Amino acid sequence: MPTDFINQIEPTPKLHSKKCLIISIIVRFFLQFTTIAASLIAWYLYDYFIAFFTLIFTFIVMGIVRSKIRNSVIPATQKEYQYNDQGIADWFTARELCFDKGEGRE
Repeated sequence: MPTDFINQIEPTPKLHSKKCLIISIIVRFFLQFTTIAASLIAWYLYDYFIAFFTLIFTFIVMGIVRSKIRNSVIPATQKEYQYNDQGIADWFTARELCFDKGEGRE
């Protein structure tokens, strides 16, 4: 007889050490601002035309990177939920980079 139950949602991990918080902030800024930074650098070094296509290209590439990071660290039962860059960075930092205080893979 199958039992019905609600899948428990694992909350976004809390990062406790300063090292982990700094790493999470760096990952978040990487995910948020790489597209803009690459476009501004292309605009400064070349011209508007190349900067525009750099913007489009880095938007696509960062979308793929964000998706790969998100799918590699978020539990399978929660992949249909929406996560912002801070949530993805916190999950990634807790699961892949910081292993203190019981966080990360065991």
